[in-house]
Amino acid sequence: MTKTLRLTEHESRPVPLTGLQARSLRDWKQFVEVAPGSEARWWELTAKHYVGTLVTKDLRILIRPKIELENVFLMLAVGLRHSDWRRETFGYEITGDLLPAMVAFFTRSGEQTLARGVYRSYQQRQERLKTIRGRIDLPAQFAQAGAAYPVGCRFREHTPNVIENRYLKAGIRQALRVPEIQAGVRQRLRRLLTALEEVSDVPVRPGLLDEVVFNRLQSHYEPTLRLARLLLENLTLQDETGDAVASSFMIDMNFLFESFVTHRLRGALRGRLEVESQHSTHLDLTDRVIIKPDLVFRRFGAPVFVGDLKYKLRDEPSKLPTSDLYQMLAYTTALGLPNGVLVYCRDSDGRATHHDEITVRHTDKVLHAWGIDMSGPPDSVEDEIRKLADWIADRAGRARRTWGLAG
Repeated sequence: MTKTLRLTEHESRPVPLTGLQARSLRDWKQFVEVAPGSEARWWELTAKHYVGTLVTKDLRILIRPKIELENVFLMLAVGLRHSDWRRETFGYEITGDLLPAMVAFFTRSGEQTLARGVYRSYQQRQERLKTIRGRIDLPAQFAQAGAAYPVGCRFREHTPNVIENRYLKAGIRQALRVPEIQAGVRQRLRRLLTALEEVSDVPVRPGLLDEVVFNRLQSHYEPTLRLARLLLENLTLQDETGDAVASSFMIDMNFLFESFVTHRLRGALRGRLEVESQHSTHLDLTDRVIIKPDLVFRRFGAPVFVGDLKYKLRDEPSKLPTSDLYQMLAYTTALGLPNGVLVYCRDSDGRATHHDEITVRHTDKVLHAWGIDMSGPPDSVEDEIRKLADWIADRAGRARRTWGLAG
């Protein structure tokens, strides 16, 4: 019989485990830590910054996010209305299992995407045909050693068999293998497959999505394809005699928070500042020490502000983590900037303040910390991001006037 344990991310508590269960969890140390407890057969289990469903041996661990589930959906940035999340959120509150809620959310997003019609695009084709279509493929025709038929042709075909639909179909296939989803959701997924019946049913690499260049014709696919990527990358299925009997699905909340804030700031600052993510540069003159701030804000190509994103709560409201401050000081020094900001996920009980600043001794540098409260409703979170964007634009403008920065 499978035992179910429930934790919140970063929570640590003693749990009764067999030796076999404890040893199996050590294979998943990127998600949880397990250490001997104070009593026999008790172990200290600590969740890390991943949330979701972890299955191993006869043990099932459900790790909840420290923020509201609807804000996890908000960070996925799928473009659905907030009201569309409520059903999945309600189901999650009952079961505590993120995976079925995630699959239901992906299904709803897929339905809204395909409601606008299956995307088609012109693709170059080369085939031997009995009648001429498009242009004759002369190299192919000459290679037939004098045979007149079939004729080698080059032509463009308006087809749904494109990378976007193949990727979506692979995500649907992956979702259908999850045994925990409800029958109604499974039926809806099968209807999505029917809509894509002209599309090749082939495996895809999750990283293939990086090769897709979105435009106005298929940009509405992007949110759903990002959800499909989450399933393709993070859903681990365990099989016995060909049937899926268990599934693990874990989301990296650090990465999700960083991606969300970067995406929202880029939109909010459009026309005021360019936002570059994961900018790689060097701390030293000999280019031996690489640094990579999460965000560099530019005006006319020149850096005017720098930021770093931290999905973690500060342990003491009156103190900023020393290591984070050292990191930001290195960024501002290497980029020649007077200001930098550390963006945190703010504590829901208000212990961590909205904005702190540290003036560094013997320099004119000011290091800021800005807390985003992710515990409120999605509209409130969006408003906090807009306020942060306005503040960054203002600080960057002051730095340009005071320090004479380019732009």
